[in-house]
Amino acid sequence: MLQDWQYYCFKLASRIVILFPYKFLLFCGKLLGFVYYNVAKRQRERAMRQITERLGISQNEAEKIIKRMFVKLAQTFFEVLYMPKLTPDNISMYVEIKNRHYLDEALSRNQGAVYLTAHIGNWEWMGAAVVMNKYSLASIVKRQPNDQHTRLLNEYRRTAGIEVFASGSTELIAAAKALKQGKLVGFLSDQDAGGNGIFVEFLGKMASTPQGAAIFAKKFKAPIIPAFIARRPEGGHCVTIWPPIYYNE
Repeated sequence: MLQDWQYYCFKLASRIVILFPYKFLLFCGKLLGFVYYNVAKRQRERAMRQITERLGISQNEAEKIIKRMFVKLAQTFFEVLYMPKLTPDNISMYVEIKNRHYLDEALSRNQGAVYLTAHIGNWEWMGAAVVMNKYSLASIVKRQPNDQHTRLLNEYRRTAGIEVFASGSTELIAAAKALKQGKLVGFLSDQDAGGNGIFVEFLGKMASTPQGAAIFAKKFKAPIIPAFIARRPEGGHCVTIWPPIYYNE
């Protein structure tokens, strides 16, 4: 198809990226982040308004935060292209997982578990790291605006060993079956849920929060495991697992 060229361009870029050392990719991401910061005026100004208004900090402080954010996003972009390089043998070089005993505790009930996270840090590498540390993970994913981006991401997720199910589709039935089989089912629950969400206050504004993770936990009596990934100063990432949350009637 005509749009396939985008997919193949990303695949080519990925094959080139994996030829370079990881530290070099971080450096390239830093350069790209600074470039993007200077050309993406609309996104930069929007971020400035939101941060100064909601966090109550000075414009100078907000500018520093936004610059770091652009750099980290660019580094994550290169890391996603680098995903084919990740294996069970080398994943510990790139991603550390803290508090794995919470995962083991939740899964010991043989009811599966809801793996709850957000679009913070490199969530794609977090999923890969969980699977490559011998946990079974199925993920509920939202379609990207560009179908070719969705195609590439899902391909890399499946190559890493993650089962992928589309949100808002009949594939959620298969996700429920995965939970019943004792697997982790991942939800990224920080996106706007529109009229179908639960409105809660967030940084002084009402935000529509997706209900999916809570619905699965209630219906299947599965614990919720909050987990987040953060970039380490020296490179690579650290995943922190938090204590399971159990649904109470």
